[in-house]
Amino acid sequence: MFGLVPFRNKMAARRDYLDQLMQGFFDDDFLSPVRNMANAFRVDLRETDNEYIVEADLPGVKKGDITLHYENQYLTIAAKRDETQEEKEENYVRKERRYGQFQRSLYVDNVLEDQIDATFNDGVLSVTLPKKDKSQKRRSNIPIH
Repeated sequence: MFGLVPFRNKMAARRDYLDQLMQGFFDDDFLSPVRNMANAFRVDLRETDNEYIVEADLPGVKKGDITLHYENQYLTIAAKRDETQEEKEENYVRKERRYGQFQRSLYVDNVLEDQIDATFNDGVLSVTLPKKDKSQKRRSNIPIH
């Protein structure tokens, strides 16, 4: 008869929940998502009739800490951030350091390499890549076989 009625011991359920909570807390690398988010930056790629435009958000990065390379049809944006922040009040001293290097590569073909131009204003890097063949259109529909 007892096999037909689901019976749960409330204390056992609480113990299982606490065991899972503690195991998840101590076993997980809780800093890994923070590290991944700190090393990433957002990039937008737009295409016009004459050029490609790449915009990358790089807040807190100095212009001299950014490097751009275009090689083998890949545009690579690399940046590093090295900040030290120090606050002193009456009996309180706080010093925080933040350091990180990150890079993104984008495949962009049909580009005039010698005419690539880049500007950096207010934490936004804008790269203009003029097209070689302006009449070349990309196919939007792909046939399915």
